[in-house]
Amino acid sequence: MVYNISPMRNVFFILSTIFLIASNALAADGRNTFTGHYKNQIALHVGQGINSGFIIPPPNQFVPFNLLNIQYSQPTTFFGLPARQSINVNQTIGYGNKYGWHWRDYTIPMVMLSGDVRLSEYKNVYVASGAGIGLQAQQNERLGAKLLFQFKIIAGWHINDKWGLEVFMHHFSNANTADENYSYAFYGLGVTYNF
Repeated sequence: MVYNISPMRNVFFILSTIFLIASNALAADGRNTFTGHYKNQIALHVGQGINSGFIIPPPNQFVPFNLLNIQYSQPTTFFGLPARQSINVNQTIGYGNKYGWHWRDYTIPMVMLSGDVRLSEYKNVYVASGAGIGLQAQQNERLGAKLLFQFKIIAGWHINDKWGLEVFMHHFSNANTADENYSYAFYGLGVTYNF
């Protein structure tokens, strides 16, 4: 198998890596990326479901499936990087049929524990990645297990010391602990409040 990676793509990855390293050095001011100098954070995230794709390939099948997430977080560190640990209460909301799936059958509450780690930060903007583990109230033919694992990518912007906005990509899977593992995936927006 031969991989054809263009020189521009190589330059992009090299510059991205340099930016990540430099922005981490610039951001080391003693405060937590997510909560600033506060010890608590509440967040509300709303997501639009997709049937296929996540990052590569990009999403191309949006579906009648939404995510409502309420998250309580506290600051922490992960190998010296600013991080947050969170308790999440999620509600998926399906309301139609599309691409052969009955999305209303997946209106299911979920409870998760998660952690997010800052990858990069520059002034009031940050990029983070996270993971979580939790339970959904019932298994189904899309995710055939109650046990769920979560992967997420977040880009955030601090409006001021207390308020922030986040854009996210969430992916829920059972990590092949059951035969059915078609996953849930969401793109969305959120608001955070530090106190």
